[in-house]
Amino acid sequence: MVRFLSAHFSVRTIFLGFSEVCLIALAFIGATFARVGMTNAGWILSQDGGYAKIVIVLLIFIVCMYYFDLYDSAVLSNLGEMLSRWIQVLGTVCILLSLLYYLFPPLGLGRGIFVIGFCFGAVAPLLSRRLFLFVNGLPQFVERAVILGDGSVAESLIMELQGHPELGIRVVGHLKSSESANDIQNLNCREKRITELMTSVRSYKPNRVVVAFGEKRGNLPVEALLQLKDGGLKIEEGVDLYEAITGKVYIGTLRLSDLLFSHTGSAVMISKRALSIILSVIGLALFFPLMLLITIAIRLDSAGPLIFRQKRVGKDGKLFTLYKFRTMVDRADEGDNHRPAEIADWRITRVGRLLRRAHLDELPQLINILQGDMTFVGPRPFVPSQERDYVQQIPYYSRRWAVRPGATGWAQVNRGYNSTIDDNRDKLAYDLFYIRNCSVGLDLLILFKTLKILILGRGGR
Repeated sequence: MVRFLSAHFSVRTIFLGFSEVCLIALAFIGATFARVGMTNAGWILSQDGGYAKIVIVLLIFIVCMYYFDLYDSAVLSNLGEMLSRWIQVLGTVCILLSLLYYLFPPLGLGRGIFVIGFCFGAVAPLLSRRLFLFVNGLPQFVERAVILGDGSVAESLIMELQGHPELGIRVVGHLKSSESANDIQNLNCREKRITELMTSVRSYKPNRVVVAFGEKRGNLPVEALLQLKDGGLKIEEGVDLYEAITGKVYIGTLRLSDLLFSHTGSAVMISKRALSIILSVIGLALFFPLMLLITIAIRLDSAGPLIFRQKRVGKDGKLFTLYKFRTMVDRADEGDNHRPAEIADWRITRVGRLLRRAHLDELPQLINILQGDMTFVGPRPFVPSQERDYVQQIPYYSRRWAVRPGATGWAQVNRGYNSTIDDNRDKLAYDLFYIRNCSVGLDLLILFKTLKILILGRGGR
């Protein structure tokens, strides 16, 4: 996997995406030659802006393929789902290009070129994906991995690797530790144990050894691993691999010392604050007419205040007042009763349901961001009563308060709505990943993913 913008991406998936873009580009270039012939094609492509027009088509294809999750693990490995998503991509591309060509006719490729190129471009990626899955599963292209260790870390890692076949990592062996190094008193016994371990590992002919002990102290066979590494095998930390695959920390073996070091510095915090001020001012100016229309709709729909105010827990555990457009009937959550919204919640008004679905109820949080109570990207803030419960039931939960809360966050773009303790425990794993890897680049990636959620209307209740 490759690290980019403080997140990890599969090299093979990136290669698949790049190859598909190239195939679509070749389809339209080939269509130009097929339509107008060798003599005129060169002039159309170079002199008449043909290459630039093809680039526009490619950009629309790329955006649609990303927004319909064509590179998600579950879609890549499911032929039926992949076909369904691809049909949606083709339909959306047609609509967007038709609208573009209607508004700006000079950008058009020409009816004949477009039809031929679109037909070939629609088929080529499907064939490339079948080829990718076939080649990716061939023994000579698979990385053979041996998992060394026992407990929940090893089990979770094996499950994640099996759920991400596009990574090309196949678990060929799982060696559990039956005795610790502290139990071996005799030097000859220790050397025998090292030899046995090395023989066992090499019998699987692996490319890498993943160390996934729940507790390393007294269990880690350092001497054997060093010899295996000297022999050319890649030795990898299981928790780090789990984090790279899932985008979240492994809560099960987390220790305070693991939270001590992060990539966050004062320069990052200053940059985040400056970016938040600039974007919040632009957002308030840009969305003011829409916010005015929303206030009128809320007033006509139901009685009560236009703005919903609620105390939330912010940085360092300090309380602040969060602003949102009111989407529930007045006094729906009085006192300490803050029941999470349900799919069919009687408390939500008609206008409120539309606002929540499009996340427009959160526009007043631009004021919170401008004031410095929040930032655009960070852990989502909750009410004090919920935070108290989660702190008592979820270890390290208070570490979410180490940074300013955000209007969106790494957890929000990677998982759905949270309502149970288990949901929030999993959400904490994403939040801690963000806190440890906080950067302006990661913020931009999260904002890009958030835009996708807003356009597709996901996650709201």
